[in-house]
Amino acid sequence: MITIVITTYREESTILRAVRAFLDQDLTQEWELLVVCPDDETAAFIAPLAARDTRVRCLRDEGKGKPAALNVAWQAARGDLVILSDGDVYVAPGAVRALIAAFEDPRVGIVSGRPVSISPRDTILGYWSHLLVDSAHQLRTSRAAQGDFFECSGYLYAFRRGLAGPIPEDSMAEDGLISHRVWQQGFRTAYAPAAEAYVKYPTSYRDWLSQKVRSVGGYAQGYLPNSRGMRSFRAEAVHGTWHALSFARSPEELFWTLLLFAARIHLWLRVTWDVRWRKKPLAQLWRRVDSTK
Repeated sequence: MITIVITTYREESTILRAVRAFLDQDLTQEWELLVVCPDDETAAFIAPLAARDTRVRCLRDEGKGKPAALNVAWQAARGDLVILSDGDVYVAPGAVRALIAAFEDPRVGIVSGRPVSISPRDTILGYWSHLLVDSAHQLRTSRAAQGDFFECSGYLYAFRRGLAGPIPEDSMAEDGLISHRVWQQGFRTAYAPAAEAYVKYPTSYRDWLSQKVRSVGGYAQGYLPNSRGMRSFRAEAVHGTWHALSFARSPEELFWTLLLFAARIHLWLRVTWDVRWRKKPLAQLWRRVDSTK
């Protein structure tokens, strides 16, 4: 059995698209879909679907953040495999099949899908999104081929239930934490590039920085000591510089790439200051980003 979990908060404009993309998957396995939300507005959109299809359930969390919502889902999930996604993205046809096919190898414990940017490439922030998702795709492809560890994308990934365990409620990188936990138990990480998740990325620098601080900041919290993964300033500098420079198709895009280098330095300085040194709580760092909805 497969349990699909969508965590969401005040995403009335996107949640039905996210849910329907999973309902339209051609699956032969038994499945259930859990939508976890704290707000009445989102729950009201799910209620009619749940009334028509008993495989769809809406669970309510207390609004303490995504880690707490996932812990609610863990208690309710019945599947042998758990697929995680978000309420403001939607998956491609065949995405679930691509994810679960990797588990035919009993050594595989977790599988990452592939984020695909639907933001326009002809704007600076849209270009940054295309560059960063392509860089992640290249790195995951390479590491998967070598059998090395890498973090799964929080937009879409799957794992064997029971390997994740409870998530600390102040964790800012639950996708990285779950990826590490599965790897540390001796299981392999797989990559399913055909399991695409379509993502709209921020349209302002303020939103971009806020989103990245909360995703990258988890690697400065202490839950992921000595990370062998993809999220560190050194890893970006060593493995990402040449790819970023070669990704540009024009002088304008090359200039945007150089600006991205500066933005990433700004990001890592903010993470060091706010997370590592000041140890700001999750409630202060997790600001809603409306431009991705």
